[in-house]
Amino acid sequence: MSQELLMGNQAIALGAIRAGVGVITGYPGTPSTEILETAAKRNPGDIYVEWSVNEKSALEVAAGASIAGARTMVTMKQVGLNVASDPVMSLSYIGIKGGMVVVVADDPGPISSQTEQDTRQFGVFSKIPVFDPSSPEEAYRMIGDAFDYSEKYNTPVILRPTTRVCHVSTFINVDDTRRKIQPEGFVKDSKWVIFPRLSYQSHLDIEKRNVIIADDFSAYPFNKISGSGKKGIIAGGVSCAYAKEALALLKGSCKLMKVATPYPFPEKQALAFMEGLDEILVIEELSPYIEKELIYLCGKYRLSVKIRGKMTGELPAAGENSVEIAMEAMGKFLNIDYTKPEKAEISIQLPARPPVLCAGCPHRASFYAVKKAMKGKKAVFSGDIGCYTLGNAKPLEMVDTCLCMGADVTMAQGLHRVEPDSVNFAFIGDSTFFHTGIPGVINAVYNETDIVLVVLDNSTTAMTGSQPHPGTGKTMMGNISEKVSIYNILSAIGVKHIARANPFNLTEAKRVITEAASFKGVSAVIFEAPCIQVSKPAPLLEVDIEKCTGCKLCIKELGCPAMSMENGKAVISPSMCYGCSICAQVCPFDAIGGAK
Repeated sequence: MSQELLMGNQAIALGAIRAGVGVITGYPGTPSTEILETAAKRNPGDIYVEWSVNEKSALEVAAGASIAGARTMVTMKQVGLNVASDPVMSLSYIGIKGGMVVVVADDPGPISSQTEQDTRQFGVFSKIPVFDPSSPEEAYRMIGDAFDYSEKYNTPVILRPTTRVCHVSTFINVDDTRRKIQPEGFVKDSKWVIFPRLSYQSHLDIEKRNVIIADDFSAYPFNKISGSGKKGIIAGGVSCAYAKEALALLKGSCKLMKVATPYPFPEKQALAFMEGLDEILVIEELSPYIEKELIYLCGKYRLSVKIRGKMTGELPAAGENSVEIAMEAMGKFLNIDYTKPEKAEISIQLPARPPVLCAGCPHRASFYAVKKAMKGKKAVFSGDIGCYTLGNAKPLEMVDTCLCMGADVTMAQGLHRVEPDSVNFAFIGDSTFFHTGIPGVINAVYNETDIVLVVLDNSTTAMTGSQPHPGTGKTMMGNISEKVSIYNILSAIGVKHIARANPFNLTEAKRVITEAASFKGVSAVIFEAPCIQVSKPAPLLEVDIEKCTGCKLCIKELGCPAMSMENGKAVISPSMCYGCSICAQVCPFDAIGGAK
C-alpha cells in the first residue's frame, strides 16, 4: 500500500489496473483523456492499450475482448457515447463474459463540450447499470466494484465521473496488489449473434435482472443514509460532496442520502430514506433524474412526501453545482438564515481573454489563405470539433457551422443542395477525418456533390493533448505502425482533385484553394503543417520599427496572440512567437523579418 497524489482520471486508471483489466480502449476527449494515458504509462506490461479511431471502434474492440473473457475498459466523454451508442445498445442485449466498464466522463457546464449530456439517462435508455462516484478516491474503489457487478450480471457497466471528479487531485492509498485474471478465450455460442427473436427474450431477461440489481444496489456500501429529521436531502455524484460541505457550513442537520448507483435506482434504500420525511430536496447536476425517481416512488407507494429540486426551481436547471449553490438551496429548505456573499468589487478591469488559436498554429494560416482566396465570392465555411472551431472568432470568422464530429463534410453537402451557387467548404482535422469524416466524403462522391474538403493535417490530435492517430504512424503501446495516408484514402474513394500544400506558404495555399473551388464535384486540399505541440519553432520574427507604419494590418488580419501594438508600432512577443512567418507575408511594407 502506498499513498499517491492522484487526479481522478489517474485514480480510475490505477483502480482498473488493480482490478485486473486486460484491454483498455478509448478515444481522447476532455475530461476523460488522462484515464487511458495514465493506464498506458503505468502499464505493468501485459495490458493492451489503444487509442481507437473513434468511440464506436473502441467499444467494439473491448466487446470482442470481453466475450473472450478479458476484463476491459473503454474511455470517452459524454458526447463520445453518442458515437458508441449503436454497439452499446446491442451489447446490452447480448451481454458480456469478462467484466466490461465503459467510463463516460460527463461535462456539466459544459466546460469543454458541445452540449451538457447526462449519461445517467443513457444508462436508463440502454438498460445498463450506472456507477456515479463523488470523489477520486471513491472512483478508485468503485471501478473494481463495477467490474465485479459486470461479471455477476453479464452486462456492461457505466462508470460516470464528472469533470470535477476527473480533474481534482487528492491523496489516495493505492493498493500495490493486482488481481490476476486469465481469460478463458472465446467459446462459440449462438448467444453472441444478435437476432430479433433472441433480442426479444433478452429484453425480458434484462427487465427482470435490473429489478434484482436495484435490490442489490440498495445494499451497496457507497449508497449511504445518515442523519435524522423530518426533512431530507438526497444527492448524487459530486453533488454529495457539495451537500455535505454545505450542511457543515450551515451548521444544520437533516436526513441525508447519497446515491452512488443511480441506475437501476436503489428503490428499497430510497424508500427507507423517505420513511418519516415530510420534504426532500434533491441536489444533482444536469437532468432531474433522482428527482423524477422519487416522484415516481411517491406515486407508486402513495407517499405524501414533497419532492423539491430542479423541477420546482430550487436548483439550477443547467450547469455545474457548487457548495455555494447547495448552501443557498439548503438554507431555504432547512429554514437556516443564509446570506449569499456579495461579490467583491474589483477596481481593476481585466482585459477579456477569449480562447484563440495558438501563436504559430497552422490552422490560422489555413483559414487566412481560404479567406483571401474566396474574397468577394459567395462561400459558406462548415467547421468541426477541434482547435479549429476557434476559426469562428474575429478577425478570421471562418467557421459558419459546427455541429458534431464529422458533420462539416455532410452539412456542406446539405447547404449545397439548397444554394448550389455557393462554394461550400468543409474544414476537418486529421484526427476527426479518421474519426467520422470518411463516410461523409464517400457520400459526397457517391451523390456527386460540389464541396471543397479542407483537411487541416497538423499531425496530431491537438485539442486533447497531442494523442496519436492513424495518420501519425505511432500507437499508444509505443509501436511504430504504418501511417494511414489521408491522400490515398481520398484517392481510393474517388476524389478526383486532391492538392497538398503548406499553409505557411501563403501564395501557394491561396493558389490550391482557388483551383479546388473551381473544380466540379468533390475537391480536396490537404494543408500539411505540424501543430506547435509536436514541432520545433522556426527562427523568431521581429518588427523593424523603422519600416512599420502602424497600420495594424498584421494584427487585424490574423489575430495572432504573439502580436500587439506598442507606441503606435506592431511588436512581436519573443516568448510567444513560433516563427510561422504568416505575419511577414501579410505585411505590405516588408517590416517583419527574422530576429537578429
